[in-house]
Amino acid sequence: MGKRITSSSPCLLFLFFFFSLVLLGCPSLGHPNYKDALAKSILFFEGQRSGRLPTGQQITWRSNSGLSDGSLAHVDLTGGYYDAGDNVKFNFPMAYTTTMLSWGTLEYGKRMGPEIQNARAAIRWATDYFIKCATATPNTLYVGVGDPTTDHKCWERPEDMDTARTVYSVSASKPGSDVAGETAAALAGCVHGISEG
Repeated sequence: MGKRITSSSPCLLFLFFFFSLVLLGCPSLGHPNYKDALAKSILFFEGQRSGRLPTGQQITWRSNSGLSDGSLAHVDLTGGYYDAGDNVKFNFPMAYTTTMLSWGTLEYGKRMGPEIQNARAAIRWATDYFIKCATATPNTLYVGVGDPTTDHKCWERPEDMDTARTVYSVSASKPGSDVAGETAAALAGCVHGISEG
């Protein structure tokens, strides 16, 4: 339980660099459809959702998953996003991604058209999970769910996963200021990213 998690999320980082280019209107050859690219970039988040999915889920081939997340630590850690197409949840890259998405909606929300609501829903999905992680146990921040070694050795749908759902946390005796700080940034960014507009 005391292991620190470090992971790069190439898919999510790529998504945000792409998302940033779309919103900045990066010049390119041809006639790119930025509206469609933005919609698909935000839709990607729905495909990575963990937990009990809402009825308005646009990606209908996904179903509820990870409903026992946190049970090994006797807490509810359902929700959040899977990392980079895996079945593990790494809170550090998830928090960074949420911070960037919040910042993007704050800076460019007026140019996002109807996708602003989907972006805000993506932010809310992550921050609702972070609140669980921060409040489930006093003086403890849960920072990940799933065994990355086991998970990376198999490829299966989240709905069918049977790998260990190991729970990782940080605390005063097991510090992790990087993930704690980024989680705080995601929660702070959420306040502006969701409410501005």
